[in-house]
Amino acid sequence: MAEPFEHVVRAHGATVLRVCRALLGPHDAEDAWSDTFLAALRAWPTLPADANVEAWLVTVARRKALDELRRRGRHAVPVDVADVLGARALVAGEPRPGDRDLDLWDALRVLPDKQRRVVVLHHIGGLPYADVAALVGGTDAAARRAASDGVAALRRAYAAAGDDGRVHA
Repeated sequence: MAEPFEHVVRAHGATVLRVCRALLGPHDAEDAWSDTFLAALRAWPTLPADANVEAWLVTVARRKALDELRRRGRHAVPVDVADVLGARALVAGEPRPGDRDLDLWDALRVLPDKQRRVVVLHHIGGLPYADVAALVGGTDAAARRAASDGVAALRRAYAAAGDDGRVHA
């Protein structure tokens, strides 16, 4: 292209920013805008003279915004420590008459340490027994046995849970 790149930024910068804001919101739009023009600057010398520059820039902006959206989907979202440690997400709301919901955290708390760790790692965390055995110590068979004993204890705790759904040690 014969036109200086600076003129392109001035002419189409606002359009590219609107596209980025529409796709990403106001927080990440400026980063995507910068990424768009950096990529465009690299490709600028090889762009055909008859290319529709605005359409090309909008396409690059759209792809940069999609890259950012994909990146967000791959990364963990930080949470408050209070949300992790103090939350009781597996507890049902206020019990209604006749309800017997088991408070899983209370039930797990009364299990012996190894059973609790194996049940959490395998049944809640989804790890295979070989990985659980490596983390907890022992063999696959020992991890299976601890999980079986732990689940049996949880079933007994559920059968013995009071009307309020709480496990009493």
